[in-house]
Amino acid sequence: MPVFEYKGVNAQGKVKKGLVDAENVRNAKERLKREGVFIQDIRQTNKEAAAGSEGGNKLLSKEIDIFSFLRTVSQQEVTIMTRLFANLVGAHIPVVDALTAIIDQVENPQFKKVLSQVREDVNEGSSLSEAMSKFPKIFTPLYSNMIRAGESSGSLNIVMNRLADFTEHQFALGSKVRGAMTYPVIMLIFAFLVIGVLFVVVIPKITTIFEDAKIALPIQTRLLIGISEFVAGYWFLILPMIGFIIYGFKRWKNTKTGRMRWDRFKLHVPLFGELNIMIAVSRFSRTLGTMLSSGVPLLTAMDIVKNILGNVILVDIIEKAREEVREGESIAVPLRNSKEFPPIVTHMIAIGEKSGELEEMLEHISRTYDVQVESKLNTLTALLEPAMIIFMGIVVVFIVMSVLMPIMQINQSVG
Repeated sequence: MPVFEYKGVNAQGKVKKGLVDAENVRNAKERLKREGVFIQDIRQTNKEAAAGSEGGNKLLSKEIDIFSFLRTVSQQEVTIMTRLFANLVGAHIPVVDALTAIIDQVENPQFKKVLSQVREDVNEGSSLSEAMSKFPKIFTPLYSNMIRAGESSGSLNIVMNRLADFTEHQFALGSKVRGAMTYPVIMLIFAFLVIGVLFVVVIPKITTIFEDAKIALPIQTRLLIGISEFVAGYWFLILPMIGFIIYGFKRWKNTKTGRMRWDRFKLHVPLFGELNIMIAVSRFSRTLGTMLSSGVPLLTAMDIVKNILGNVILVDIIEKAREEVREGESIAVPLRNSKEFPPIVTHMIAIGEKSGELEEMLEHISRTYDVQVESKLNTLTALLEPAMIIFMGIVVVFIVMSVLMPIMQINQSVG
């Protein structure tokens, strides 16, 4: 739906700026009029505006759209803003003034517009959590619910600091995982490129020698020649075939059955399954502990936590646990019965519930599993590097032996 940027005056005579979504300018004006805003200026800001322009304006609008796409708000920008906001609120600076200072610091125009709209809404009487909840792609339900809890308890500065710690930790954890997997992925791509060049360029030139010799070739040599001829002759079909396989896999994974089977596989696949469980436990424990410490009710916190796990098997477990908690049961029992959460985790949660220190116990679990995740990532990285080298070595040995054995046969025939 088109988005319009407007400037006007409300019934109290205050200048009001912001964004409104509507099907056209007329509907946008009618909506603002119902809200008591007298329009002074209104214009479309998103890609539909580009479609209505002509000539040079079309090109300019397309360039603006492209740059707007490239300037999407990143998790790192939200993390930096949260820490800065926490420091300003902690210094007893009013929320509107803190937002003004942050807007001056933000360089991303998209993020600047969002924060400006949040400031306008707060200035008009909305709570900070209500203003931020209008942008769920930037400020997640977890984010806005924690701020709502801080506002209701009068401890916004404490909650903002916890939220800043939480967002920084989540960003650092994601960076560690991406960083650990980057090198093996690059090595794998490079290995396939080298193998492709060998099969398409090098091997066909060598195999012409064997055709002239007219000798019975070993089976591995015939296999090598067959692969080389297939790759060289049908290379233009290989990439579309790979794309079709990836597309089919994504379609299957998006189905209910496919998603459940894939997510279950991710939890039990050798090497990586244990890592996936560790990351999920760390996120679950830290998020739930942070929200409970911030004053968010347990049922609300569990309803939010399930959406950050990224695994439907674990989501189903959390939903069942939430229903049992609603009926007065313990959290630890359904987690233990699921067999997916490690026994030590459910045992520590049970102790935390009995002692009334569940938040502290969850924080302790998250710190413990953070260390284990980092150790596991280092171990996997150390294993993947030699594994890639061994894989390349096996391929090279296969090619060399497939080429040398017929040459040795030719030499024996000549002798």
